[in-house]
Amino acid sequence: MTENTKAILDLLDERYGTDYRCYLNHENAWQLLIATILSAQCTDARVNTVTGDLFRKYPGVAAFAAADRKELEKDIHSTGFYHNKAKNIIACCKDIMERFGGEVPRSLEDLTSLAGVGRKTANVIRGNIFKEPSIVVDTHVKRISRKLGLTEEEDPYKVEKDLMKVLPEERWILWNIHLITLGREICKAPTPKCGECFLKEHCKDYKKRNGKQVKQ
Repeated sequence: MTENTKAILDLLDERYGTDYRCYLNHENAWQLLIATILSAQCTDARVNTVTGDLFRKYPGVAAFAAADRKELEKDIHSTGFYHNKAKNIIACCKDIMERFGGEVPRSLEDLTSLAGVGRKTANVIRGNIFKEPSIVVDTHVKRISRKLGLTEEEDPYKVEKDLMKVLPEERWILWNIHLITLGREICKAPTPKCGECFLKEHCKDYKKRNGKQVKQ
């Protein structure tokens, strides 16, 4: 780990603490899985509004597996892309019932074998539910990691692999949490508040735009 990366991690800890937290409301693995599927191209706040009633109406994996697709589409309509989301949620829950005894699986391979579940969703579950070291590459994580100079990749899988190389394993989950918070608070797209940012002296993008060098 470089001196600059260590400084970034220390400053993130100082600003945001080291508590693990998830912005999607959930009480268990299946609720977080459904919420994460719904969060695609949708704000966490909107998803949390929807899942409050949704999880009362469908109180478990079996209920989602047996759901009427048209009715589920109406229930999740406000999250956007509701046709595909409803189809994937029902198929995913059928998979869980038929192949995993109604329990959300733990491994990356098993999770990504579920309908509608990619690496990002799988890593959300692995990190938040099972506390398995994992890096979730959402839009904030990819954008800010690139700005900080920890990766030059655009593809989320390649970004994930780069971050796994440069960050200590015990920091992977916190990296997700911290960068999502930073992206919402300061490093916003497309108008980041660079003047207010506590990481600007360690940010490759900021230094480049201001004709400075980042110490590694």
